[in-house]
Amino acid sequence: PCSCRSMGPLPTSSIRLDRENISSIGNLPRLAEIHSLYLQQNRIEKMENLDSFPNLRFLCLAGNCIQRVENLQALPHLSTLDLSHNLIQVLDTEELPRSLRILDLTGNPCTRQEGYRDLVVAALPHLLQLDSQPIHGNTAEEEAGGGSSSSEEEDEELLPELRIPFSVDRDFLVDLPRELAGRARRRRRKALEEHLARLEELRELRALVLGPARG
Repeated sequence: PCSCRSMGPLPTSSIRLDRENISSIGNLPRLAEIHSLYLQQNRIEKMENLDSFPNLRFLCLAGNCIQRVENLQALPHLSTLDLSHNLIQVLDTEELPRSLRILDLTGNPCTRQEGYRDLVVAALPHLLQLDSQPIHGNTAEEEAGGGSSSSEEEDEELLPELRIPFSVDRDFLVDLPRELAGRARRRRRKALEEHLARLEELRELRALVLGPARG
């Protein structure tokens, strides 16, 4: 059985696995429903198997033991990446998705490289914020009219609230596909019930309009 510690309905768009003493990201089935993944404060040493989350928009790996940025090219929609307080010595900007708008590498040795900030900004044309500091004059800001027209929905996508994800045990992902399938079945059943209820309403309305059936 699923061992999640969820409060309320299971949210299918976010997973929270922080502070679970996880040492690696396993090879998982494709989980296209997941948009936000929280893995901070674990013991993860390598960024791997993230292609299981092709629609990921928010990824937090802060406070781990990661030494290099890699295997992110399979995440074309990634908007926010938090890699703060890891062990990244040298940053390879070619490994960063061009879709990034918020990037945090605070606390990594690579931030002390000469020209670090200019290098990152030049590599990421849509970046709005680096290490909690705003970026000015980039493509994303120009497209948004200097940032004045940013919507609340866009902000929520870039920085999802911590109350949205749910806490789970490490073995949760084994049962996640089954949970999602169950939710899909429940949605179909509810839709059918609503449809049958609507048909009954229509029959009652028809009876009122046409009067009693003549035998």
